[in-house]
Amino acid sequence: MQQPKQQKAELKKSCANCGAELHYAPGTTTLECDYCGYTQEIKSSETTFEELELKPYLEKLGSQSHSEEITMLQCKSCGAEQHIEENYKSLHCVYCGSPLIIEDAKKESWILPGAVLPFQIDQKEAHIIFKKWVKKLWFAPNDLKKAAIDPQNTKGLYLPYWTFDAQLYADYSGQRGEYYYVTKTVGSGKNRRTVRERRTRWYPASGSVSGFVDDTLIKASNQRKGMIPKKIAHWNLKALQPFNSGFLAGFVTEKYTIPLKDGHLDATEEAEQIADVWVRRDIGGDTQRVYSLAMKLTEETFKHILLPVYVSAYSYKGKRYNFFVNGQTGTLSGKRPYSFWKIFFFILAIILVIAIISVVSNL
Repeated sequence: MQQPKQQKAELKKSCANCGAELHYAPGTTTLECDYCGYTQEIKSSETTFEELELKPYLEKLGSQSHSEEITMLQCKSCGAEQHIEENYKSLHCVYCGSPLIIEDAKKESWILPGAVLPFQIDQKEAHIIFKKWVKKLWFAPNDLKKAAIDPQNTKGLYLPYWTFDAQLYADYSGQRGEYYYVTKTVGSGKNRRTVRERRTRWYPASGSVSGFVDDTLIKASNQRKGMIPKKIAHWNLKALQPFNSGFLAGFVTEKYTIPLKDGHLDATEEAEQIADVWVRRDIGGDTQRVYSLAMKLTEETFKHILLPVYVSAYSYKGKRYNFFVNGQTGTLSGKRPYSFWKIFFFILAIILVIAIISVVSNL
């Protein structure tokens, strides 16, 4: 395997004009200074992001040829592993809001990201999306709406994912089912009637299917209780950019906690589901039975990529709620608390209305 060039992530981004913090401006290719307005262009890579050959990495338990050491902080409350830049202002967990203790920082190695999907909406836009959502919630506690006032409750986070590519080949055997209908008479006497009954003729089927499985997306971190909702976990991966640490400036990056080999197992399971779909399509007919499916994956490659999400954590009556905004599309999802008293008075009002209508109708 050709060894990829070692990359050095520039964890600290300082303004060349005043020395203050630079942060990535979502939707652009520039770093900006909030204090003096200085901007710095993020240098574009002359090459595209690299698909790494999978087998040598699995054999060497992850290979250190494409890795470097970073500083990690683990949240004592929810267990999330987060890489926070030296100059990141808020040392709080993006998931639960608990303080992160800098003395607990530890050095770890990671396989460098091969690509990053930069944020396309900024914190202000994400916060506006969140506020609009909160305003539309029925029976939301008043203090939830107050919590939505502070933009600092909405934080940008880069999530780690694995993507896998492979050539898929599968032999199969099964049956093709074709529907036909017969007319039957059922019942007796006055209940006698004619019905059409569907039946299936089965024919043997066997063959092979093949094709390219592109960018199977597998999450690379174990968020507590499957934290990131499926509703927002959809990104246009065609917009991926070759990794440049400049895109991370001002944001939190979560380190992968699902090893490459485990991610590969999940990707293989998804490939089996894809193979099953291809086989059923190849069998044809109205319905199918698959008795055997022998799948083989070759020319397997992978990437470690970072994808953008905004997270807002909110506590209500001792319970933590999280809200998520896709940093590329603006799609929002989250769990929400309900106000007991709002629901109580709403039900009471309905009962009163029913009672009044009942009284009036009996006059």
